[in-house]
Formats: sequence, C-alpha cells, structure tokens
Amino acid sequence: MRPPEGSLLARLLDAPMRPGRLVWIGLRPERRAPMLTVEQALLEPGRGLIGDRWRGSATGARQVTLIAAEHLAAIASFLGRESVPPEALRRNLVIQGVNLLALKGRRFRIGAALLEHSGECHPCSRMEETFGAGGYNAVRGQGGITARVIEGAAIRIGDLLTPAD
Repeated sequence: MRPPEGSLLARLLDAPMRPGRLVWIGLRPERRAPMLTVEQALLEPGRGLIGDRWRGSATGARQVTLIAAEHLAAIASFLGRESVPPEALRRNLVIQGVNLLALKGRRFRIGAALLEHSGECHPCSRMEETFGAGGYNAVRGQGGITARVIEGAAIRIGDLLTPAD
C-alpha cells in the first residue's frame, strides 16, 4: 500500500536512487542441476530468462530473481564464512550498489530491459541443505526480490540497474 500522494513518506520512497550494477548472471537449467554462470542472457517479456528452468507464466510474479551482492556478504557473515557464492542461493541476478527493497512497487531497467518488482524472494528449506544448520535463518531478510519482465532485452555483466520512473 502506497502512502498518500505528496506525504513525506511518499516523497522519501520516490527519492532518487544511485544506480546499481549487474555483477553476476546465473541460469538454472533444471531442478537441482548446477547453476550455469553466463556473461549475458536474454530476458523475455512475461517469461523470464531464456535458458532458465523457472520460466514463469505471463502473469507470474517470479520470472526473475535478484539478490544484492551486499546481502551475499551479510549471509556469509551470519554463517561465519569468508564468502557465499551466488550460485548457492540459486538467484538469477546479483546486483551491486543498490538496496533492492527500495524498488518495491517500482519498475526498473537493467540495461535496456524493463522489469517490475513483484515481491520478496524468501529462503526455502534447501538453505539448510546448502549451508547446514542455521542456513535458513542466515538468509531470512537477505534473499532478494522477484521481478516480472515487462520489456525484454539482452543483459550483460556491467549493465546498470536504474529506476524507470
């Protein structure tokens, strides 16, 4: 629910954001298969990433998953590890330099592609399998977001993420 138009909170939520940068792209070719790390990928409107097994429906909320690089560092810290590789969380895109929750209710661009925030990406029970006891709780609140693809395009490592509005 949006705050009233013109309110202080509405102005803060709509305040400018620094752009983020796409630093990793991963595809899940099939269930439980190892992630494929790629330098570029194609986003298809209403479906998601070409080559990813989780190609959502045209009205589905989970067409693409994004996580902040900074959250990978936080998860590693919560687990007492030096680092956590992005493929361990099985998200599609790792973005650096932007708080992805600031995109709530907004459309944004990665390169020429237009996406729309559609929800938070919560951890699943597989995090215990991946990280051991406490894995689920280490990812809580750090799992990233889901998005719908509105306008497709090729995306590449180094592309900027910018709000579209």
